[in-house]
Amino acid sequence: MTENTTPQPPSDQMYLPRFFVKQKFAMTTNRYDIVEATPDGGEGKLMALAQQKRLAFKEEVTFYTDDTKVRPVFSFKARKRIDLNSGYDIYDESRQQIGFFRKDFGASLLRSTFHVEGPGFTGTGQERSQLVAILRRFTDLPFLSVHFDFLSAEGTPLMSVDRQFKLRDRYTVEVPDSRVDFRVAAAIAVGLDALMQR
Repeated sequence: MTENTTPQPPSDQMYLPRFFVKQKFAMTTNRYDIVEATPDGGEGKLMALAQQKRLAFKEEVTFYTDDTKVRPVFSFKARKRIDLNSGYDIYDESRQQIGFFRKDFGASLLRSTFHVEGPGFTGTGQERSQLVAILRRFTDLPFLSVHFDFLSAEGTPLMSVDRQFKLRDRYTVEVPDSRVDFRVAAAIAVGLDALMQR
């Protein structure tokens, strides 16, 4: 993740097997609410929220506990503002790095591809459907489903991100691998949404 260092699990590592990312559009900003999923598939408590000015994704994206935005709980930031291909570092509340992700722009020409890292794992995520990936690039159909599967270097599932065609403003994030910190998964899901447009 960082040069010449080995990432260590944060002392307050969090694991959440399933949650939602709810996106809300405003005139000049995008807001992301990270909401816990209840056992029956409903929406539970708000875990974190981020609000970002549009076209300002090169800046740091900070997640807070609630609308007061008093307590930041995690964030992600581009390593280089000019070269987005260099990736994004994910930090905990104490500014310790807990993960990393980057979009592989070369591999993403026809099918969006992301590389992810965290304490104890590395992996790659891709759009599940090649057909949908192509349709998204050459048509403007806002109702298209989006499905991403992330696999570890060993080929086991790390996490998945799904947006149903009728719920354009909500992603379902499944995290079967307990090594993936909730904050890392949430940052990747939000970053994926923003970077799919690039």
